[in-house]
Amino acid sequence: MNPTIHCSFCGRSNDTVEMMISGNTAHICSNCIENAMQLLETSKSNIQAENITSDALKIPLPIDIKAYLDQYIIGQDMAKKILSVAVYNHYKRLQQAEDADEVIIEKSNILLIGDTGTGKTYLAQTLAKLLNVPFCIADATALTEAGYVGEDVESILTRLLQAASNDVKAAERGIIYIDEIDKITKKSDSPSITRDVSGEGVQQAILKLLEGSIVNAPKQGRRKNPEQEMIPINTKNILFICGGAFDGIERLIYKRMNTGAIGFHNHATQGIHQRDTHLLQYVTAADLKAYGFIPEFIGRLPIVGSLQPIDKSVLKKILVEPKNALVKQYTKLFAMDNIHLTIQEEALDLIVEQAMELKLGARGLRTICESVVMDAMFELPSQKATRQLTIDKDYVANKIDLNNNNKAA
Repeated sequence: MNPTIHCSFCGRSNDTVEMMISGNTAHICSNCIENAMQLLETSKSNIQAENITSDALKIPLPIDIKAYLDQYIIGQDMAKKILSVAVYNHYKRLQQAEDADEVIIEKSNILLIGDTGTGKTYLAQTLAKLLNVPFCIADATALTEAGYVGEDVESILTRLLQAASNDVKAAERGIIYIDEIDKITKKSDSPSITRDVSGEGVQQAILKLLEGSIVNAPKQGRRKNPEQEMIPINTKNILFICGGAFDGIERLIYKRMNTGAIGFHNHATQGIHQRDTHLLQYVTAADLKAYGFIPEFIGRLPIVGSLQPIDKSVLKKILVEPKNALVKQYTKLFAMDNIHLTIQEEALDLIVEQAMELKLGARGLRTICESVVMDAMFELPSQKATRQLTIDKDYVANKIDLNNNNKAA
């Protein structure tokens, strides 16, 4: 007969518990082990929450933020400086003690304007990676006013909450990038008998997010209904970065600046002149209002940065220089199959020329590169004897011509 053993913590005997673990001089029962595990998990959760809060406040200096962005993004120095200073000031604001006698620092959301493929989304993604904070991307084109088909603006907060693993405190210090923000402009300046449910209506709905307020976000990300569980999120400390191409706003800037010469000139020459002078850098609140944004919305995006158009020299650098450059990615992919990839300079130049014709910015590079290496990625892994792939100008030209012919057929 086994002797009776009592737990050194709770005093229970071994015949009243599921398991008793004995040491040299002490015993512990399964009930105390379970309680200890629960306490340990609670303690870890509290420590992680404290770490998230402290990490979010340990923001690097603006010059360090820009240096990090330089490793991944070529050019766009002014946009990097604007983002670096804005983010640094935003997180300094979070460190401010809540004192009624102190000056209250207001939140400064950011608006990025630039052609497609200039790096608006990638800047925000890289920034969030550096800061180690929850980050999500929302598409403004899917948003509609409450009660209509589409997504409610509160679904943006649901995505951020999911990115924060449902940690509300972490989400309330995160970053939200709203893409295609130019697509929610007012459809007409004149009054209409129908509601502008995807234009001005969405702008009005987003105002409460940008200015900072407690918003009830649907837990599952669906449209709101009375029976659905809602999670209150305070947007006061969430940094909003909005980006868009704003196609056609150059004409408004050109008209306001009146930079044309006196006399006769054709519209084709005028258009080229506008693009060459990069008029986006001169955008003002008046231009944004004329484009279709309501004044209240513009006022909540006080920091405006424009991105420079990408030329051939920048495209080539994007192809080879950043840490995650496309050439480095493809080199690593082939190396995983023990295939050494070499791309000659003339081949890179041709890829860049083809990407410029697509007018998709940096996104066009991947489109061209995928069409060039697709056949090699399909065939070479099964050919064990082949361990070298050299891509020259003729190789690129043949692949591009072949793909164009297939599309035409």
